[in-house]
Amino acid sequence: MTDKERISEWFHQYSDDVYHFLIYRVGFHEAEDLLQEVYIRAWKNIDLFEWQSNPKTWLLSIARHLAVDEYRIKKKSIWKKMISFESKHETKSVVSPESIFEWNEEKANIYLGIQSLKENYRDVLILRGIQELSVRDTAEALQWSENKVRLTYFRAKDALRKNLERGMYRETSSQG
Repeated sequence: MTDKERISEWFHQYSDDVYHFLIYRVGFHEAEDLLQEVYIRAWKNIDLFEWQSNPKTWLLSIARHLAVDEYRIKKKSIWKKMISFESKHETKSVVSPESIFEWNEEKANIYLGIQSLKENYRDVLILRGIQELSVRDTAEALQWSENKVRLTYFRAKDALRKNLERGMYRETSSQG
């Protein structure tokens, strides 16, 4: 299998996960551009890939570094627009407008709550809590020890829970 074929296969397997990670890190508009850049860098640096690791965690690690670079370059403020957390592969069910509104408001609160956390907390919450990576894969993607992943994930969930219990995002998200 050529490098180009391998990257293409990885794109089909992992692009949704990498894209969703980038949405949480940099926002919807920047995520599309960075997703392309992740696979371009992966293709250019495939010789650096260590075959004993998971390609998905390697791609997420590239995405994380690009997101940090993007943040540093633009020094942008937190993006406060609501995004869709639904997978493009999910079927849509019929629900009432009220339940859609409530669900969207809850998603916006969670999104804003995650964005308000420090960078390490955001990364581990996205990878462990949203992407549902194992402790080992999260540690590999973040280049941390497994113990650091466990401890940081616990602290991040606690910090997010406390912020959401205080209701600090409800007013912000409803002003939209």
